[in-house]
Amino acid sequence: MTTTDAPEAAPRPPAGRRRIGDTAFAGLARGSGLLILAILAGVAAFLIIQAWPSLSANTANFLTSNVWEANDRESPAFGVGMLAFGTVLAAAIALALATPIAIGIALFIVYYAPRKLASLLGYLVDLLAAIPSVVYGLWGIGFLAPQLVPVYQKMAEHLGWIPLFAGPASTSARTMLTAGIVLAVMILPIITAMSRDVFHQVPQGHREAALAMGATRWEMIRLAVLPFGKSGIVGGAMLGMGRALGETMAVAMILSPSLMMSFHLLQSGNQTIAAHIALQYPEATGYGVSALIAAGLVLFAITLAVNMGARYIVARGSKES
Repeated sequence: MTTTDAPEAAPRPPAGRRRIGDTAFAGLARGSGLLILAILAGVAAFLIIQAWPSLSANTANFLTSNVWEANDRESPAFGVGMLAFGTVLAAAIALALATPIAIGIALFIVYYAPRKLASLLGYLVDLLAAIPSVVYGLWGIGFLAPQLVPVYQKMAEHLGWIPLFAGPASTSARTMLTAGIVLAVMILPIITAMSRDVFHQVPQGHREAALAMGATRWEMIRLAVLPFGKSGIVGGAMLGMGRALGETMAVAMILSPSLMMSFHLLQSGNQTIAAHIALQYPEATGYGVSALIAAGLVLFAITLAVNMGARYIVARGSKES
C-alpha cells in the first residue's frame, strides 16, 4: 500500500520580521484614526476661534434674531436660528421624499428587475451622484419651479386647511418645498446605493426559509430583508441627510434670500445656513466674515449631531440583529 506525501507547509517568515510588520501596520492604522480626530478637532478649533470676535460683539440674540447686520463694525447684529430652522427643514423634506423612493428602487433592482435591467438601473442611479449641484440648481429654477406653480396653486386651494400647505402659493415656486424636492433627487443615489448593498448582503438562508414557509416575495422582503437591512437603511438615510444639510449652490439658486421662520411650504421664505454663507460671503467684511463663520460653526454642530445620532442608531440596530 502506498501513501501520498502530505504537502509541505509554506515556509513561515522569521518571528521578528512578522512582529515588525504587524507593529508597523497597527501603527499606521492607529495613526490614520488619530489623524481623522485631529482634523476634526482642528476644524472645530478654527471655527470657534474665527467666530468668537463676532459672537462676543453681537448685539442681537444669536439664536432667535432674524436680522443680519454683521458688517456693522460698531454694533454687529445677527442671528442664526432662522437659518438653522431652514437648514433642518429642507433636509427633513428631502429625507422624507427620498427615503421611501430609494428603498423601492433598491428592492426593485435586487429582487424584481431582470439582471440586465438591474445593472442598467444601478448605473443610472449612481450616475445621478456625479451631476454637479449647480446643474441641479439650474434644473430646479429653470424647469421644475415653473412646472410646480399650478401644482402649488391646486394644493393651496384644496389642502390649504393644512398649515404646511396654507396659501397663498408662491407665483414663482421658489419655495422650501421646491428646494426639498431638488435635494431629494440629489440624495437619492446615496440612499439607494447603501440600501442596495445591504439588501445584497441578506443571507440567502433567511430568504429561502421565508419562501419555504409559504411566504410570498413581498412577505419574504417584509419579514427577512427589511429587518436585516434596517440599520443600513438608516445609515444611508443619515448620510443623505448630511449631504442635504450642507448643500449650497442648488439651494442658493432656488430660494430667495430671506431671514424668517415659516412652516408654510408653498410660500417664499426661509433660507439655509450654507446658502446664506455662499450669498453673503463675497460682500462680507470685518465682523461679517466672522459672523458667517459662526453660522458655519452651527452647521458643523448640526451635521456632527446628525452623524452621531446615525452611528448610534446603526450600532443599536446591528446589536439587535
